[in-house]
Parts: sequence; structure tokens; C-alpha cells
Amino acid sequence: MLDNFAKLGGSNKKFHADFDSLPALPPREKFSVTIRVRRKSPLPPWSGQRMTHREHARLHGADPADFALIGSWAIGSRLSVVSTNQATREMVVRGTARAFQKAFSTDLRIADFNGQKRRVRQGEISIPAALAPVISSVTGLDNRPFAKPHYRVARSVAHSALAAAPAENAFTPVELATLYNFPEPFDGTGQTIAILELDGGFRPTELAQYFQEVGIRQPAVTVVPFSGGGANNPGVNALDPFCRDAEVMLDLQVAGAMAPGAKILVYFARDDSDESFLAAMSAIVHDSVNEPGIVSLSWGGPEPTATQQFRDQFNSLLESAAHLGITVCAATGDNAAPDFDATDPRWDHGAHVDFPACSPWALACGGTHVSVADGKIVAEEVWFEAPHDGAGGGVSRFLPLPDYQKNLAMPRAANPDGPVMRGVPDVAANASPGSGFRILCNGQTFPDPAKNVPPMGGTSAVAPLWAALVARLNQALGRNCGFLNPDLYKLAATPGCDVFRTPATGSNGTYSAAPGWNACTGLGIADGSKLLNALRGK
Repeated sequence: MLDNFAKLGGSNKKFHADFDSLPALPPREKFSVTIRVRRKSPLPPWSGQRMTHREHARLHGADPADFALIGSWAIGSRLSVVSTNQATREMVVRGTARAFQKAFSTDLRIADFNGQKRRVRQGEISIPAALAPVISSVTGLDNRPFAKPHYRVARSVAHSALAAAPAENAFTPVELATLYNFPEPFDGTGQTIAILELDGGFRPTELAQYFQEVGIRQPAVTVVPFSGGGANNPGVNALDPFCRDAEVMLDLQVAGAMAPGAKILVYFARDDSDESFLAAMSAIVHDSVNEPGIVSLSWGGPEPTATQQFRDQFNSLLESAAHLGITVCAATGDNAAPDFDATDPRWDHGAHVDFPACSPWALACGGTHVSVADGKIVAEEVWFEAPHDGAGGGVSRFLPLPDYQKNLAMPRAANPDGPVMRGVPDVAANASPGSGFRILCNGQTFPDPAKNVPPMGGTSAVAPLWAALVARLNQALGRNCGFLNPDLYKLAATPGCDVFRTPATGSNGTYSAAPGWNACTGLGIADGSKLLNALRGK
């Protein structure tokens, strides 16, 4: 029977203010919601065996009977079925606020986020009890922001010490590829890198100008449209903290300059909500036409701010990526151990990790500050500027310790004390704005000493850096590295392995650098050519 209702597990949402004082959503306002259903059969335990998109859809996609059952209920609830996709297990339904509130027993209100009106709810939603085993998640009822871009310039260009960072402390991506000994003569030819962006955009003429300035042939950059996605929408002010173009340009310029032979595909989400984030990631993972082999994720949010259903569904997508032979590189965030900005009312004054970087299926990319002399790195330490700027890292409180980390002396989650679970990051590279990247965005050059503008940094520079390195590795090996984490940890545990350097100094405010894996820089900083040689011997 579909008239008995049950709470949808993992759907609980909080609103850290007076929810009841918010205005109600107009009952006739129309919008769409995405319902995700269970897999036809679970994915097998990870064994290194890869499958094709066709096999994945046939064996682990949706059962059409599940769509039929939900569709019948939706229509009876005055919702229209817009689309279904067996491979992605997604059904999109559309209707009025009144119909959605009744169908899911929820109260929808309007809240302001940085000048944008968004739908919000709190508590759990309800679904027919008969559909509880079938429905995995419902997203889009609440479309408040979840993820933020992980690029960083000085918080206050006029007052930060970083504003005085000399231009010689900034590096082009080409220079950093040399400093990190990326394998030559490889340039990523034959590889496809997918870059996920939550709004923002780029101007092709400005990209061409940048690559000409750094002496690199312009890579092929293509925007991939997908159902429920957004568009390339560049703004005007690169220094505006809410201007997403800076993130887009940083991602494209780092990945493109370090792997100019690779095809770069950009997938723009509609906004920064959990529904849009999932939709964009799903479009990438299940893109059986372009078949990207590497993904760069420079967006995320504090782990506790994500609902369980969102974490579960994003983890499910990343698990599918692993089985499809896709490497997913994710930034760990730029708010050091807290992962919250100090002004965020949701922060509990504790330490947290960033999601989705803390997913066991992601290659979590942390950050350092580098010092260079005579064309060589002479020092590299954890990037941290008290109290809230620096590379994210720590121990998850929600996601289990993966097999590849079980032989480590993994610390417990700290501040407050917690369990031994997934530790991040896995790897690290230059991210500090004080030793950052030369970037061009909306006519503004970073750094620009004449305007007191520092270099651009953030762990979102490390995700495309590693994506470019993986593109070169894939080209050199003649195969996709795919889910790289188990291989990296196995290599690091091999006696005599000199692939990784671990910074000896620094902390992120809660965790400290130490020999071997640590919760600031992971396994450390990789020598690209040594990593290639080690993988060749695998």
C-alpha cells in the first residue's frame, strides 16, 4: 500500500536559525526534484577489475520496475515525471510547492544566502513505506548552497600579509610541473580530464591569452551540456569572494598548462546545492560518449553539513567511478582543520574534514607552502595561516577507514575526540597563496604587485595539478591508473620507496606533520617521474 508513510533515512536537514520565522514558499511555485533509486544489484567489492559503461548500466543501474512504481505514485501525487535514466538511477519529477510538500510531508520555506533566495526545509521527509526499500535519495526540495570553491587569495588584499607576497613567489603551472618532476615528454595526449564546476565560467579568448603567456599550446576545452546542468556563465569581478570564475580559471589553467595534450571537458552545474552537485558528478561518471578517465573536483563543504543521503549517493557515484577506471582528484578545503570559516554560524569550534574529498573513493588533495631557490624546492611545509586559512585535513566522523589505510597508525579524530575512520588527505602539493599560482581571470592577473594583488592558491589548485599528473601517467603507462589510492599506499609502504616527500614541519591547527602519512599532507608530495617508474613496476 502507498498510503502508509515512513521517514526517508538520511534525509534529515538542519537550519541553524529560526526556521519558523522564514516566509513560506509560494504554493504554486514550480520546480523539479531528483529521486534516485537503488541499484539493480550491488557493486562487487573492489578488486581492481574494471567494467564498461554498458556493463555497469546493465548490471548495476536501475530496475525499470522501480521507476514504474515510483512514477505511478508521483502522478497520483500531482507530480509529473520529466525523465528517467536507468544508468544513473535518476528520476526527475516536477510539480508545485504545494504538491511536493504534501507528497513528502515537509514544510518548505525561503531563506536568503548571499543575496540569493533558496528553498529550505528542516527535519526528515516522508515517503510511502512500500517505496522505502526502493528510493535511495530525494534531492532538490531544499536547494540551499552546500559546496564552496576551494581557491584562495588573501582574505583582505589591503590588509593581509599575503598581499605583500612578492611576484617571484608565484609560479606558473609549467614551473610547478618541473619542480615536481612531472614525467617527460608526456603531456596527457589521448587522455580526457573532466572538471566539475558549480556555476561561474570562462572566456575562451582569455584562456587563449593565458596559455600564450605561459608558452603552452592551448589545450582543447569543451563545455559538456547535460540534463539539469548549468552553462558557461562568466562574471566580471575576479576579486569578489562570490565570483566563481576564479575557480573555473584556476582549474582550467592549471590542468591545461600541466597536461596540454589532454582533452578538457567542463561540466557546469546549475548551482551549488547538493542536488546540482550530484547531477553534475553523475553526468561525468556516466558519460559513455566522452568517457573521461580523470575528474578534478575543487568544490566541497564541511562533512557534517552534508545529509547522510547526499554523502551516500556521492560515495556511490565515486565507487562507480572506481569500477569504471576513473581517477577522482578532490580538494580538501582551505579552512584548515575546522573546515568552516570562522564567521559560519554552523561551526561548533571543532575540527572537521571536507566532503567529498573525505570519501574513501576520492584521491584527497591537500596543500603545502613551497620555497624555491635556484630552480629547486628547498623547503615545503604544511600550508596554514591561523586561525582558519590553510589546507584541510583530519579524520572523518562518518566514513569508514578504507582497506588501503588499515595498516597505518591512523590517529583518532581530534577536537573533540572521535573514532578512527577515513583519514585525509592522501597526497599534497603547493596550495598557499603566499607561494601560489600565476593565473588570469576577468582581466585581472594574479599576482599583480602594482595593485597589491597576491598569487592565487588553495587546495583547488592541487586537484587539477594531480589530475594533470594522472593524465601524464595514463599516457605513459598506456592504461588508466583508475582508482589510484590502493596503489599509492602500497607503494608508500614499500621499503626503500622514495616517491613521496613528507614535510617535516607544520600543522593545520589540530593535526601536525610527521614522517609517513599524516593528517596534514597525507603520504606527502610526489615526485612525478619516480611515481611513473614505480607504477611501471607494478
